[in-house]
Amino acid sequence: MNCVIIIQARSDSKRFPRKVLSKMEDNTILWHVINRVKKIDSCDIVVATTRRKIDNSIVNIAKKSNIKYFRGRTNDVLDRFYKAANKFDADIIMRITSDCPLIDPQESNKVLKKFLSRKYDYVSNGNETYPDGLDTEVFSFKALKKAWKNSKLRSDREHVTPYIWRNKKIFKIGSVKNNGKNMKAYRWSVDYKDDLIFIRHIYARLYKRKEIFLMNDVLNLLRKEPHLMKINSHHTRNEGYTISLSND
Repeated sequence: MNCVIIIQARSDSKRFPRKVLSKMEDNTILWHVINRVKKIDSCDIVVATTRRKIDNSIVNIAKKSNIKYFRGRTNDVLDRFYKAANKFDADIIMRITSDCPLIDPQESNKVLKKFLSRKYDYVSNGNETYPDGLDTEVFSFKALKKAWKNSKLRSDREHVTPYIWRNKKIFKIGSVKNNGKNMKAYRWSVDYKDDLIFIRHIYARLYKRKEIFLMNDVLNLLRKEPHLMKINSHHTRNEGYTISLSND
């Protein structure tokens, strides 16, 4: 079975334009995400961006990283995912977003392993036992195709998977949880400039070339320096999806 990791990326985020091109230490956020995702087991990697000239820089990063890319629709991200998965013959898709520069390949592997352990249609760790920013979703091409054909809501098209995880009677859904811990307060994604400030502090303390620091390394750092969490703790989880729902 062919597993393809699809990293969605575009330059003009409404809340923080060009965020994935922002620099951290020696490279861009997108480069760091790709570098970490390369440590995930047995999957090809594709960066899925738009056809617009503004996103040529994203394609250039993919090329320099020696990974594949796909260019599709701007706001219909579900269509972009489906066509990318179809082009690269994916049987299994792992969805990673490009605004998660602390993505932990070991935790992502746990999601893939659970998906493969039984006949799931969809497995995710996107729950409050994990920090926001480690989100990994794994689903079958068959489930993606069904969502692509049947999703009508704008929010479903923009956020790719809601049709799947909302329809528990149609799809077999699995969840990976982090030993029942509550990590609702941990915000590790980049949607605003203060998120980037927080992430830069983490990278300044933990990043080393050719090494990948993991979730527990960040948690240990934050136990020693809890004041860092105050930088961006005022933002709520999944704000982007909430905004999209209000526009349906």
